Amino acid sequence: MTSDPYERIAAALERMAPAPLAVPDFDAADAFVWHVDPDRLEPVPKVSRVDLALLVGVDRSRDTLLANTEQFARGLPANNALLWGARGMGKSSLVKAVHADIIAKGLPLKIVELQREDLPSVGRLLNMLRSSDHRFVLFCDDLSFSHDDQHYKSLKAVLDGGIEGRPDNVVFYATSNRRHLMPRDMIENERSSAINPAEAVEEKVSLSDRFGLWLGFHPCTQDQYLAMIDGYCAAAGLVVDAEELRAEAIEWQATRGARSGRVAWQFFTDLAGRKGVSLS
Repeated sequence: MTSDPYERIAAALERMAPAPLAVPDFDAADAFVWHVDPDRLEPVPKVSRVDLALLVGVDRSRDTLLANTEQFARGLPANNALLWGARGMGKSSLVKAVHADIIAKGLPLKIVELQREDLPSVGRLLNMLRSSDHRFVLFCDDLSFSHDDQHYKSLKAVLDGGIEGRPDNVVFYATSNRRHLMPRDMIENERSSAINPAEAVEEKVSLSDRFGLWLGFHPCTQDQYLAMIDGYCAAAGLVVDAEELRAEAIEWQATRGARSGRVAWQFFTDLAGRKGVSLS
């Protein structure tokens, strides 16, 4: 341990203001995950996703998000997007499938996943991305805010960008089960207990207004549910008697008490396993 007070002061200042983060090799992968402590972008060699053609019942949302993402990848203006609605209906799957479709067309585009709990670090991430020549979809899955949750203030840095503005090479996509990113009972409680009810809710509810695109996902019909399973079977080359497949699929969703793309995939996974078909 050094006895020189100036050296101790210099060491303390270095700990308080660490050296700038090294820009990662963005050519190493098309997808990255943001981690903190320490801050770093980890490349993802193989993204877990399904083919865009297998997402049934979300045609309008698919076409809208695909067009917006292609505009952005081509260097044209594009909006931040909020994909909200029923759980298990392919919101996050659509974001990843659209990204795959864009890069399959030969357009350079990176996707960076950011966890909701890491939103306070988003300013540091944006500074790293801003310095790159690449274009990025910043993706936050299952985004929502609870009572006294201050993370939404960090999100404004992505949507509005503060005095610097959002980097031109970054667009933000988020998924949520909630249209306004917060529970309805929380909104009602704010309105009933605040001195000025309108102002109490406005700051948080208006956050969703900062997304240029709102894409709604609704529970699927039985025909859509069965069409999803048919699509999975066709893609895997799995041949099953139509009546047998229908009866088993309906029984499966009845035991789950719901129909969704996730339930359809879970049934198909079970079916493929029973039939000895690999999904790799």
